[in-house]
Amino acid sequence: MKDKRVAIEEFGALLRDGMTIMIGGFMGVGTPVSLVERVLLSAVCELTLIVNDAWRPGLGQALLISHGRARKLIVSHIGTNPEAGQLLTRGMLDVELVPMGTLAERIRCGGAGLGGVLTQAGLGTLAQQGKRVIEVNGAEYLLETPLRADMALLCASRCDTFGNGFLRGTSRNLQQVMALAADIVVLESPDIVPVGQMDPDNVQIPGMLVDYVVGGERR
Repeated sequence: MKDKRVAIEEFGALLRDGMTIMIGGFMGVGTPVSLVERVLLSAVCELTLIVNDAWRPGLGQALLISHGRARKLIVSHIGTNPEAGQLLTRGMLDVELVPMGTLAERIRCGGAGLGGVLTQAGLGTLAQQGKRVIEVNGAEYLLETPLRADMALLCASRCDTFGNGFLRGTSRNLQQVMALAADIVVLESPDIVPVGQMDPDNVQIPGMLVDYVVGGERR
């Protein structure tokens, strides 16, 4: 099976201005910190980031926000990152707030080739603006459209050289659906083993979805 390992410097060559990038993690749990730091070093800008949250200043994707690399966030909340809120109010950052469950479903639809998901979350609120309302069996729903990305940056607790990844506990968060919803999937792990040493029952991200594997630091 193909060895998909690349040096993190090679990963940097895949980046370009204006990309849409999904980044795994829930308040830092499961965030591919080394990959995010490499994005920062690359100097690419005008990024659209699809993330669960804006994390905290100085950490993970928050670095891309505070350094002005992101032009838009599609995110469930930014409340733990005051810098993101300040950039939003100053008109320097576009933020699309999406309820967490809806965010997961929109990404899942993007990976599954579905046309969207119907939900009542946000119905009758500001979240409804600009969205279609569809009636089903006498009830109204918002049509939430699929999300896809040019690249997904994910993090596994352990993976093999082909990209079969084990995600420990809550680090799974949005990572499994993100792996299906991006054109390029890059998996970071501090523990990379030869093919055959992963228990198939512990694989949450199949290697067939992964394009590149990068060694990350233990933190």
